[in-house]
Amino acid sequence: MIPPIYAKLGVRPVIHGSGTTTRYGGSLLRPEAFEAMREASRAFVNIDELNAAAGAAIARMLGAEAAFVTAGASSGLILQAAACIAGDDPAKITRLPDTGGLRNEIVIQRAHRFAYDQAYRVAGGVLVEIGLARRTQPFELEQAIGDRTAAVAYLISPFTSPPGVLTLPQVIEIAHRRGVPVIVDAASMLPPRENLTKFLGMGADLVSFSGGKGIRGPQSTGILVGRRDLIRAASLNASPNQALGRAAKTSKEEIAGLVVALEQFMAEDESAEMKRYVDVCSTIVEQLADIPGLRAVVEHDGVNRVIPHAVVYFTPEWNGPSGHAVQVALAQGDPHIYVQQGAHQGGYFDEIAVDPINLQPGDESIVAARLREELTRR
Repeated sequence: MIPPIYAKLGVRPVIHGSGTTTRYGGSLLRPEAFEAMREASRAFVNIDELNAAAGAAIARMLGAEAAFVTAGASSGLILQAAACIAGDDPAKITRLPDTGGLRNEIVIQRAHRFAYDQAYRVAGGVLVEIGLARRTQPFELEQAIGDRTAAVAYLISPFTSPPGVLTLPQVIEIAHRRGVPVIVDAASMLPPRENLTKFLGMGADLVSFSGGKGIRGPQSTGILVGRRDLIRAASLNASPNQALGRAAKTSKEEIAGLVVALEQFMAEDESAEMKRYVDVCSTIVEQLADIPGLRAVVEHDGVNRVIPHAVVYFTPEWNGPSGHAVQVALAQGDPHIYVQQGAHQGGYFDEIAVDPINLQPGDESIVAARLREELTRR
C-alpha cells in the first residue's frame, strides 16, 4: 500500500536493498522515536539546555566524556573541523570559514578521500593528502604534521581501508605524539553496536555517526562524541548559535527522537538481528544459486560487510547482462528496487549486493524474483 502522502505527491515508494543511503530515505524511523518527537513538539524548551541534556544522556550511554546531537553525520564532520580549527574562541568562530593565519590543515590519507570530506572544507579546512591510493607509510603522516595542522581525519567505511593504509591505532599514536587530534567519520558503521565505543576506546578524539541509518532515529540527525573540550567547541560552532553550523539546525523534536532511538538501538538483541539478516539473505541467494556463471553467497565480516549481505559475483564464465544493467533495470522497474553494484577485485569482474537492513517482510522474495528475471533475461 502506498502511503497517502506519497500517493498525493505522485511519488512511489521503493524497495530499499542498498543499505541506509540517504538518497533512498535512510531507514524507517522507530515508533518509539516518533512518539518522543510528538511529545517534544507539544512544549517549548531552551535549545542550549536541551542540547546539553541530550548530549549528557548520550555520553552516559556510550561511556564517553561528552556528546552532541548534530544535523546528520555530515554536519558532524563540519563541526569536527570547526572545533579543531576555531575551538571555543568567539573571534575565530565568527571568522569561519575564513581560516587565514589559523591552524587549518587537516591531514587525510589519499585512500580515505571521499565525497563527504568536502564538509571539512566547508569549515575552512585545507586537506593535506598523504600516501597512495592503496598504501600509506607512517613517515608520510609524520612529515605532513606541522605548525598549521589542526587535525588528522580518518574514514571508517566499507571498502575504504585496504591492507596497505595506516590503521586507526597507528594514526592516533603518531598524531597524539605530535599533539594533534584525530577526527573520525564512522557514519554508516552501525551496527555493530560495539562501534559506538570502539573507536573512542582506541583513542579517537571526535567520532561522527549517523542517527538516521542503523540507529533508526530521525533521518536528519547524527551523533558527535568524544573529548569534552572539543565537543564544547563543536557546540559553540553549532546551532542555535550564530555560527557556521547554524545552517545545520536540529529541532527539539529531532533531538528527543534521537536520544530515544539510541536507547532502543542499544537495548536490542544484536545476535537475533544478525540471524534475521542471514535468513533474509539466504532466501535471495538460494533463488539465484543455480544460474550458470554466477556465484551467490552470504557475506559478513567486520570491515566491509558489517551486517550480512547477499552478494552475487559475476565469474569470468558469465555471458549475461552487466551488473550495472541489472541494477538500472531493477531501479526502473515496478516496484522500484535499489541494490548495490560495483566492480570487485578478487577474480570476479562485477558484483551485485543486497543489504537487508531496510528490507521489509516479504521484500526478499520480490528482490530475488526480480534479480532472477533480469539476470536470466536474454
